[in-house]
Amino acid sequence: MTRGHSLPEPGQPLRVLHLEDNELDHELVALHLDGELPWPVEIERVEDEEGFLAALESHRPHLILSDYALPGYDGLSAFHAAHARAPQLPFIIVTGAMGEEVAVDTLRQGVTDYILKQRLERLAPSVKRAIAEADARDRRERAEQEVRQLNLSLQARLEEVERLRGIAEAQRQRLEVQARQLEEALNLQKTFLAETSHELRTPLTALLGYLRRAEREVGGSQTLQDAQRVAENMTRLVNDLLQLSRGELVQGIETHFVNLGNIIRQVGRDYGVRAEAPDLEIVGDPGRLTQVFVNLVSNAIRVCGTPALVRLEAWQEDGQVCAAVIDRGPGIPDHVKPRIFDKFYRGKEAGSAGLGLTIAQQVVHSHGGTIEVLDTPGGGATFKVCLPTPDEDEDDLELGADFYPVRTDHPAS
Repeated sequence: MTRGHSLPEPGQPLRVLHLEDNELDHELVALHLDGELPWPVEIERVEDEEGFLAALESHRPHLILSDYALPGYDGLSAFHAAHARAPQLPFIIVTGAMGEEVAVDTLRQGVTDYILKQRLERLAPSVKRAIAEADARDRRERAEQEVRQLNLSLQARLEEVERLRGIAEAQRQRLEVQARQLEEALNLQKTFLAETSHELRTPLTALLGYLRRAEREVGGSQTLQDAQRVAENMTRLVNDLLQLSRGELVQGIETHFVNLGNIIRQVGRDYGVRAEAPDLEIVGDPGRLTQVFVNLVSNAIRVCGTPALVRLEAWQEDGQVCAAVIDRGPGIPDHVKPRIFDKFYRGKEAGSAGLGLTIAQQVVHSHGGTIEVLDTPGGGATFKVCLPTPDEDEDDLELGADFYPVRTDHPAS
């Protein structure tokens, strides 16, 4: 048997189980409890062991009163039977005679109190005290149980926190390993670019020297001029790779008056691409601007597979000079466009080699211009470059005292 509360529920009586074989003694006990307690009292009397054990289950008492000596049974045996079922149930012995040693022994074994039948005036206070102590014990046990539950919950949370900390630590270690691997890869990349650039510069320098000597010996020809220009562009690209290996890109912009139309037409002739461009004067670096359109045109031809699907146009609009490389290839998906100018991004749809478009963007930005990729009506991609036109009132101020115009015209196709 288990007891839910040491005190009766609100509005409920105090249930008392009285083990007593004498009817008169039972009535005296009930009389001394009537009106003396803060609860109404409901007493059930039993006379023997069988009735006592049955009442423990059926009556579910808040308190037990028991005579010490009964025919065939005794109060101490009744206490042990009740204690085995409900250890916290108050148990008071009410007896006619009990020696001091016996009384002390009952208390030592766990009996709550004992009252002599000759002094029943002590019964009500003893009952109040026993119920109050039992209730305090019950509350304390519930509080201790709540504390234990709380500790278990906290322990579970601490274990979860520790588990998450372990996961976070493992992820941190993985990220550290990945960061080291990435750093090693970047260092290897820089080393490769530096070594490759150095290896390429020597033969390109020799090639330029041979071309210039041939031009002096046999006189100027369009073929030699074109070959020399291509070699100079290759040298510039190698230098860009070398600067990239040092963490730099697009250095040494030298601005002059430039006929952008000539540059557009020359790139078109070099790559077999139709070019429609009038004479358009801007201030810029002719070599770097040539590099921009070489990169854009070569990418477009690579994507389309033929120069016949690529064309160049140039025009003037809104105080700017604009040029476009227009292709009829597969086009560039929308999810690729935001990354198309990223360094080393190699989009198959964009035809990017990973560096050419990045260099083109930085050259255009260094000239104060813009570059964007658009969809070609009917299919394909269009790279549009817009550059500022020179301000006649501020040319001398912007170019400085060392400025001098350099003619960069090439024969138009």
